[in-house]
Amino acid sequence: MNSRIAVVTGAAGGIGTAVVEVLGRRGLTVVAVDREAGQLAETAEKLAADGLSVEPAAADVTSADDAERVIADTEGRLGPVEYLVNAAGLLRPGGVEGYDPADWASTFEVNAKGVFLMSQAAVRRMLPRRRGAIVTVASNAAGVPRAGMAAYAASKAAAVMFTKSLGLEVARSGIRCNVVAPGSTDTPMLRQLWTDASGPAGTLDGSPEAFRVGIPLGRLARPEDIAHAVDFLLSDRAAHITLHDLTVDGGAALGV
Repeated sequence: MNSRIAVVTGAAGGIGTAVVEVLGRRGLTVVAVDREAGQLAETAEKLAADGLSVEPAAADVTSADDAERVIADTEGRLGPVEYLVNAAGLLRPGGVEGYDPADWASTFEVNAKGVFLMSQAAVRRMLPRRRGAIVTVASNAAGVPRAGMAAYAASKAAAVMFTKSLGLEVARSGIRCNVVAPGSTDTPMLRQLWTDASGPAGTLDGSPEAFRVGIPLGRLARPEDIAHAVDFLLSDRAAHITLHDLTVDGGAALGV
């Protein structure tokens, strides 16, 4: 296998699929990971039909056994994993007062524990080779409070700090760890928050009663906008960038 190998979680839809496609079009071999096996297979088949080197790997990132299996199988069949993208994510909105503890736990399982398990499995192989790059897709909500999204924001903040701390531990081994923090992106995850036809306008214009500004650029991000940022941080163009948090939100967080 001559091409570099990337493992991308959350690959069956939204930002994850866009990352798989962008990396595949750059000539990488991409192992696409998701627990939605049927949708994952359809996505991988479509991208492969376009000439991309994409292989599906059905797995649950919250399982230590699955995380280890995906990385071990990839290295055994294809070669060393050069890149890992943690794009799997879960959003279950709701105010804190009535929030279900089970939703809190599952949110952290995917958004924080999954990042830990996949990163740990990958970095164990990267360290002896003294090369590799990891990007975690977090959220601008990790740094800006959001009403009705406390669990999501807290879990993404945990993923951010974990990724940066890991990056500090492995920097002397030449392994880079960075974060991409999207804002509102046109994906099924965002659309689930829209309860009526005013949803898109509310996202763009903001909501003063919820202390939320809109998007200064006046449009939603496309999944490929986020994917291109991920691709940059993985690439040799970012060879001297690590522990960085790149916000891609059209100015919604006002540069915070």
